[in-house]
Amino acid sequence: MFVIFVLLILAVIGKLFHAQIIRHELYKGRAEANWDREIPFGGIRGDIVDRNDNLVVGNRLAPTLYFMPSQNKDIKSAARSLAEVLGIKASELEEKMSKKAYMVKLAPEGKNITKEQADRVAQLKIDGLYTGVDFVRHYPKGELLSRLLGFTGYDGQGLAGIEFAYDEILQGTGDKIRLYTDAKGIPLPHVDDSFHTGKNGASVKLTIDVRMQEIVERELLQAMEKYDATQALAIIMDPRTGELLSLASAPTYHPTDYKKVDSSIYNRNLPVWMTFEPGSTFKIVTLAASLEEKLVDLKNERFYDPGYVMVENARLRCWKREGHKDQTFTEVVENSCNPGFVEMGQRLGKDKLNQYIRDFGFGETTGSGIAGEAKGILFNEKNFGPVEQATTAFGQGISVTPIQQVQAVAAAINGGHLYRPYIVKELLNDKGETIQTFEPDEKRRVIGEEASKQVREALESVVANGSGRNAFVDGLRVGGKTGTAQKVVDGAYKDGDYIVSFIGFAPADDPQLLVYVAVDSPKNSMQFGGVIAAPIVGRIIEEVAPLAGISKRQGQIEKEYRWGDVETHRVPDLTGMTKGKIGKQLYTYRIEWHGSGEQVKYQLPAPDSLISIDDVIHVYTE
Repeated sequence: MFVIFVLLILAVIGKLFHAQIIRHELYKGRAEANWDREIPFGGIRGDIVDRNDNLVVGNRLAPTLYFMPSQNKDIKSAARSLAEVLGIKASELEEKMSKKAYMVKLAPEGKNITKEQADRVAQLKIDGLYTGVDFVRHYPKGELLSRLLGFTGYDGQGLAGIEFAYDEILQGTGDKIRLYTDAKGIPLPHVDDSFHTGKNGASVKLTIDVRMQEIVERELLQAMEKYDATQALAIIMDPRTGELLSLASAPTYHPTDYKKVDSSIYNRNLPVWMTFEPGSTFKIVTLAASLEEKLVDLKNERFYDPGYVMVENARLRCWKREGHKDQTFTEVVENSCNPGFVEMGQRLGKDKLNQYIRDFGFGETTGSGIAGEAKGILFNEKNFGPVEQATTAFGQGISVTPIQQVQAVAAAINGGHLYRPYIVKELLNDKGETIQTFEPDEKRRVIGEEASKQVREALESVVANGSGRNAFVDGLRVGGKTGTAQKVVDGAYKDGDYIVSFIGFAPADDPQLLVYVAVDSPKNSMQFGGVIAAPIVGRIIEEVAPLAGISKRQGQIEKEYRWGDVETHRVPDLTGMTKGKIGKQLYTYRIEWHGSGEQVKYQLPAPDSLISIDDVIHVYTE
């Protein structure tokens, strides 16, 4: 009996040693799991920055209140005091605080409160009331880029735009405070509270340039107001890489107030979602294909336009009723002559035209990765008859997206390289280290360098001498093409309702910027892309060129003067000259002198700049 007793005692001691020493951490963890009550801190969501690391979307501290009913003996009084700080009814708050639960999240009343409110709550010293750290999205640029960025919901989850598409990357896991209580919620005196560290979300670095975006959105909002338009959109892309430098839609909204606007605004990112007949901007594809196949000689071959062309008993008219008469094919492009482009389409033939259209990326999404991208509508090959072939050649009867047009035109002017447009440049962890980098992705080569060079020259001529003259910017060698497309409603063209557009690039000898602008249903003006959209593109290019490091070029095609234009002339170089010499040479310019010296040290505008006859030359003496 004694031996048995000793063995049992040894067994008990061994079991105690095993439980208390060897398995101590395991059983302690299980016990704490029964005792703990967690107060969660909101996860820090990753930032969204532009290509130059300017913050576009960040986080702002927004505390959230939690209440443990078992730790407060006077809930009615506590609710009354707290309701006064939160600005709500005490009865509603008391009902929530009296729930039979170990912990109650006081939401939405006590969620995302201000720092001032949190400070006042702390001064109340209410038993059982805890303040958890939470975060909400912060937009230092306000509404800028909102239709691309999207927004987050009540729980911090991405619901639209970049926030939705990269939610898993941006999402962080929050910190937690662990309180240890008994079953009644009374704190355990022998166990210290603990802190569980979460993980911050990764950041998304966009290809967007915020400075360019600000210029573009300003121009769109001014156009919306000036022309009382329904909506407008714009894209800036680097044609050498496919990087999207700006992507804008109007009207816009503030991401924190998304519930106050129509869902069509925040659900539709117009540059990738909207589909419509491209109109004359599509003629660039027909032109590029014809030049690549060597089917047209722009300078030496002529074409006669009577104002229409007959195709299988269908009369297809030029936008100019009386026609452009005899012209070179360069003038066909300058004048955006529909019959001339029908001729190019017919020379290409049905199969080749259709193949080039698809090679340039139409009929499928661009693969930009932007949520909601559409793929447009092309004619079925079985239904692609002579009339459809003719109308497609000048941009009617098909439906495309703006980003498809930008992708295609970029290929036409950059030497024939079709790049996938992309919006995200890098993904970075919370330490700023690169997780993933996105590089230019060339899909295929669509035309050769020689054909591309001729396209650039022709489109520069359009801006200097043709329908795109309102986009001309002195010294930047802008090229481009207008577009005026009648809107289709219920399968029929709607009279007086157009989408006007212009796609322009600069400089023509080495394209680095490609800008597309479309204005939907403009009023208060002639509804032509050259009248409304072209000057907008011209202003955008002029302002963003310095941001892209583009300086003035030599060898531009001078803008041809036409009746109604403001008369301009080149500024002479007056530096180093004296008042007497300038007077003797009988300069007829308006000159304003600054300084008391005799000799000109410098001048504004700079020599060789274009000015109107009413402008003043300011000269500064030594």
